[in-house]
Amino acid sequence: MAVQERGSPAVAIIGVGNMGGAMAERLLSLGWRVGVHDVEAKKQQFLDRKCAQTLANSACAAMHFVAIIICVVDAAQTEEVLFGQYGVVNGVVQGQQVSELRSHTVLLCPTIAPADTERFAARLAEHGIACIDAPMSGGPARARAGSMSLMLAGPDALLQQHAALLQALSSHCFHVSQRVGDGARTKLVNNLLAGINLVGAAECLALAERMGLDLPTTQRVIEQSSGQSWIGTDRMQRVLANGGVGDYAARAHMGLLAKDTRLAVEAAQASAYAGPLGAHAAAVFAQALAAGFADEDDAALFKLLRTRGAA
Repeated sequence: MAVQERGSPAVAIIGVGNMGGAMAERLLSLGWRVGVHDVEAKKQQFLDRKCAQTLANSACAAMHFVAIIICVVDAAQTEEVLFGQYGVVNGVVQGQQVSELRSHTVLLCPTIAPADTERFAARLAEHGIACIDAPMSGGPARARAGSMSLMLAGPDALLQQHAALLQALSSHCFHVSQRVGDGARTKLVNNLLAGINLVGAAECLALAERMGLDLPTTQRVIEQSSGQSWIGTDRMQRVLANGGVGDYAARAHMGLLAKDTRLAVEAAQASAYAGPLGAHAAAVFAQALAAGFADEDDAALFKLLRTRGAA
């Protein structure tokens, strides 16, 4: 395995699936020294061939890197990689026992509840570990190109300390607040709108089919008219792929927006806000999971909604 020079900028990434892997590729292409760990060995092996340093566990990441990006799926996985037996905190403690004291920073990128983000940051602080609330959006292609969005919350000085890393990751960094948790709140607002837009796009294409309209023509009209949304265009193009058979191989698993819309509705409830659309969109995603679409792309909402009978 080839590894970059020790003097090059360094970061560890825990969880190198679609987004984490793309972020690793981005940093490697810019000459960063990147350590990676994932529970799926094949994901590590792919990046190993691109000169990443594979790590046995999250503790190893903390022993050898001071900037650690967490890019797993949910709060349970985040808690495990941070505070589990082989987690980041354990690695920091072990590293401090054998070397000089170093200041570590964790970047929390998963879409999780704001309360979980705040809880994790407080627990990390007890061990002298700083935390940047840093959820992301845009998909793997934009992460690989460095053009995804990063919604950052944390102290100005901490973000300035890691400015080179943040700028390498994204040309669209939004410092939304100095209050950890506000990045998570912003991400939930964004993803609730994405979920609402996707449900709407799938419903309207299903309606067009029921009305006997040509779907590719209808979709082209929508893409150039007031009904257009980025996620609707992206996902409905998958619906129309392969001569209308569709391509539902998971790029964005149904379970992700199901989780995110549920968390957003819970955050709205905690804020004593009840909007007219969010809970309905979350319910549609829950129905898709119950109908067996959990392992498919979230474009499969179309398959769910096209089966609806007359009202």
